[in-house]
Amino acid sequence: MRRDSIISNQSYKGINPVLFGTQKCAPRHSFGPVVRNWFLIHYIISGTGIFRTEGQEYRLHAGEMFVIHPGQETYYEADSLTPWHYTWIGFTSDMPLPVQLPPVIHAPTAGVIFQKMLDCEMHDKGRSAFLCARIWELFTLLLERGEKKESDYIQHALDCIHSEYVEPITVETIASRLGLNRSYFSTLFKSKMGVSPKRYLFEYRMRMAANFLTEEKKSVSVTANSVGYTDIFNFSKMFKQYYGVSPMEYAKQEKPF
Repeated sequence: MRRDSIISNQSYKGINPVLFGTQKCAPRHSFGPVVRNWFLIHYIISGTGIFRTEGQEYRLHAGEMFVIHPGQETYYEADSLTPWHYTWIGFTSDMPLPVQLPPVIHAPTAGVIFQKMLDCEMHDKGRSAFLCARIWELFTLLLERGEKKESDYIQHALDCIHSEYVEPITVETIASRLGLNRSYFSTLFKSKMGVSPKRYLFEYRMRMAANFLTEEKKSVSVTANSVGYTDIFNFSKMFKQYYGVSPMEYAKQEKPF
């Protein structure tokens, strides 16, 4: 089911709404590859799907937005089992946007704003102005979340890993704290650090484990618990995979990492 609202282009200076709609997609419903000459933001109300742009593919879920910039070639497709239901707003701009719009934004609270946009059908002459106000409201929300540089995200991720490696944290945990889509976060992290966040977390845990075994003289079971592994057998397997010897054999070598 698809609903489009007719937007009379008022050619506003600055932000100018050009289209708005919502759709409950059929399984595997797709759009593209296509290029547009305006900004287009989709907010996912429910379900899942994939979004491809600039050589990257993101798997998205409810509470996330995917952003299409003018001139970008994009493709998106609803999941075969849980097809998404989304709302979109398209607009042009003859001014620099007040907020950075990455390809994927994790912002569940933006759903309230997109829900308000549905009320545009209650307006006739003021429809464009009404949607323009909602776009600025969306920008306000994103600005209040705090505009971060890519380096800020990486530093926060590293701080999380270095201070909480003893906890059962995952890449999903870290990405959620940063308010980023997991796929986008992983791509960003690898581009800056040279390895995926999953690999970085694993290697950091292994280096700390080696330290506990040799410098702190801790037992294998205590070491496993101290680096986030509740299963000592899985820990021993991962340790041997990384160092080539078992934790007990490594401890006997008494060499620091």
